[in-house]
Amino acid sequence: MSSAQFLELLINGLITGSIYALVGSGIALVYGTTRVLNFAHGELLMLSGYLILLFAVTLGWPLLAASAITLAIIVILGAGIQRLTIAPLLRREDWPFQVIAATIGLSIFLQSGAQLIWGEQFQAVPYFFHGIVVIGDLRMPWQRIAIFLIALAVMGACAIVLYRTKLGRIIRATAQDAEAAQAVGIPAGLVYTAVFSISAALAGVAAILLSPLISVNPWMGVSYLLKGFAVVILGGLGSFGGAVAAGFLLGLIESFSVAFAPSEWRDVVAFTFLIAVIWVRPNGLFSGREA
Repeated sequence: MSSAQFLELLINGLITGSIYALVGSGIALVYGTTRVLNFAHGELLMLSGYLILLFAVTLGWPLLAASAITLAIIVILGAGIQRLTIAPLLRREDWPFQVIAATIGLSIFLQSGAQLIWGEQFQAVPYFFHGIVVIGDLRMPWQRIAIFLIALAVMGACAIVLYRTKLGRIIRATAQDAEAAQAVGIPAGLVYTAVFSISAALAGVAAILLSPLISVNPWMGVSYLLKGFAVVILGGLGSFGGAVAAGFLLGLIESFSVAFAPSEWRDVVAFTFLIAVIWVRPNGLFSGREA
């Protein structure tokens, strides 16, 4: 393997991993705070793809305005899902199974709704960032470099919010003990809604960055939901930082697997690695003592 090939695989792995990290960190944030696995998370990504297609391509809005309205809508939708679908079920004794069933049903409903509104055809979104970055013998489109840089900035901002702000302390306190948090005046219900909104925003950012590279379609969220769950398991259930690290690790594993096996095997390699990790460390690679 030449140095140029190694560099290309490394950069591609970091770019893919940044998307996995965005999706997985959103799932981990919700689970770590509410103990809810949201099986409709992939459909939030899918809907964000259609929204950016509508505003940026069909209506021709500037990218920043289209991205802002897309994120605003998806954040409101995430909050609505929590308040209208999840919150009523949390009051029941058997809520874990009911929440799983409800989010799977919501996933199917949103997929069917997307097919009804936009059809089954795959729709392309043009690159938002044009030009080529030259690194030695490697030529990389700016669109791919922008994915990594923007994703890194967004996850860094989320980490600052979680670990350096009052809102972050409230979220972490609720995640550790919701009843104790309520006893000192923290509204756990509103915290859960805020966490779902942040998670939806992360899915929205992933979709906006990803849509020029893949075709927007009603099923685009399914594969990224599976990779998001793999990232959460690798990083340790409920660990935001672990999910980010595992996302980049999974992206690198997939990228470098192409050098030794056909590209069709990259998912096989990724999930084989996941099974091996679960066998050795059931709580994940980056799980803390509390796991």
